[in-house]
Amino acid sequence: MKQELNELKSFLILWSTQAVSQLGSTMTSFALTQWLYQQTGSALQTALLSICSYAPYVVMSIFAGALSDKWDKKKTMLACDTVAALCTVAVLILLKTDALQPWHMYVLNALNGLMNTVQSPAGDVAMTLITPKRHYQRASGLRSFSASLVDILHPMLAMALFSWAGMDAVIAVDLTSFAVAFIALWLFVRIPAVPAAQAGKETLLQSARSGLRYLRQNPMILTLIAFLAGVNLVASGFDATLPAYVLPRANGGKAVLGLVTSCAGIATLLGSVIVHVMPVPRNRLRVITWTLLFSLGTENYLLAFAKTPFWWCVAQVIGWLPIPLMNANLDVVLRSTIPADMQGRVYSCRNTCQFFTIPIGYFLGGWLVDTVCEPWMAVAPSGWKAVFGAEKGAGAALMMLILAVTGTVICLVFGRILRKYRFEEHAKPAIHDPCG
Repeated sequence: MKQELNELKSFLILWSTQAVSQLGSTMTSFALTQWLYQQTGSALQTALLSICSYAPYVVMSIFAGALSDKWDKKKTMLACDTVAALCTVAVLILLKTDALQPWHMYVLNALNGLMNTVQSPAGDVAMTLITPKRHYQRASGLRSFSASLVDILHPMLAMALFSWAGMDAVIAVDLTSFAVAFIALWLFVRIPAVPAAQAGKETLLQSARSGLRYLRQNPMILTLIAFLAGVNLVASGFDATLPAYVLPRANGGKAVLGLVTSCAGIATLLGSVIVHVMPVPRNRLRVITWTLLFSLGTENYLLAFAKTPFWWCVAQVIGWLPIPLMNANLDVVLRSTIPADMQGRVYSCRNTCQFFTIPIGYFLGGWLVDTVCEPWMAVAPSGWKAVFGAEKGAGAALMMLILAVTGTVICLVFGRILRKYRFEEHAKPAIHDPCG
């Protein structure tokens, strides 16, 4: 046990302090969302906060990895954290001077999103470099555990502080958590250097192309990314549908939506604990496909036909419990397959290819509920109403069934494709040949 702690010392310091910083950042983001809605009363203006934060990540990720591979990982993370903290300070100053406007927040959120775009691949590679390979699954489980804990805690803590002491207190906690993470990374974490000779000679476009070239030359990784892009399409459609499913119902409403949503965080937290103690599976690719098949199928089918909040919560728990297991196995596959000197570029290309379906899914989910499913259920035969309900929200239940079928088909098709690939967990990643 002592030997394992020594081996994981750098990882544990970086993981725990970055998790604390992430909690502070998400608290501020959540509280600012509530503040902006109070000021404007506009759901669209509030949603633009997330759009401005997410758009740079999708658009620029393919280039961010190239920069990450060229730059020192530690300095990149410290610089990005500093800019993000300065954005928070800017919000505080604008608040204290009564000058804060929505457009200020959009610009600052876009800058924050850009910093996250650069920092994310650098952080991913740093975690690989400071974690012994035999601890990859455990490290992934701990990261999933902390992410779940942040998801559960940040709304409660943010609203408690916001109600008790105002936005100043929330931002103060955020800046304190930033200082803890910054000092820990700066003084107590040593991130080994990786060979970067080739990345240093390449232009930005050449580096991005080398990431894409690696994916083309590694069909297993490319197939996994295409699979997860399809999963993200369904998952984001689900996120767009869930409020329309819960809020209009007589036994729904805001409190129930909050309860149902929190069940996802609790489930991922429990799943992370399970991952931490589970033995290494024989076939990681099969675990990835079967966990997603179980998650997308079971949850959405249950929600399509369930009528009470109890079963909605059960569906969320069942749907989200396997996700940390999927993430842990995917993490091991990627880190064990992609050479460390290529991971920044490849991860960034993966982010662009894998996550571009999320805004599409949000749009399609909302559009189908509003213009197809709800209008159809309003005039549907009695048999349909007996299955999905007769009140508003029945169309969202129908949409859940559509998502369930779509997710099942995607998992079965890609599961069949992935059968032909073999992942050798203990094989050393091939040395990258930039001219290959």
